[in-house]
Amino acid sequence: MDYLKPFLLHLLDQNLATKTLHRHRDSLWMLGGEVIRRRQEDTRLRKLAVEKAVFELLEEEGGPLIWPRISESAQLSFDATCRKLYRYVKTTELGLK
Repeated sequence: MDYLKPFLLHLLDQNLATKTLHRHRDSLWMLGGEVIRRRQEDTRLRKLAVEKAVFELLEEEGGPLIWPRISESAQLSFDATCRKLYRYVKTTELGLK
């Protein structure tokens, strides 16, 4: 996914705390797992390029609900990362066509 590395570098440029950077990294890992799970269940997502499948699951308000269910605070943290990624992809030249 060509936009994840620039996104992570963008987060590094923001001088965030190490713990915050790790949280965002872990949330991206979780998003990847959810994309894999959903592509196994949804033939429409399976036919899309991975980057487009990821963006299908993102919304301006956050990411998909994780299954199996995670705590509300973990979901809110995950959603915060997904919102940042959504805005980043929408506002950079990396935006999906």
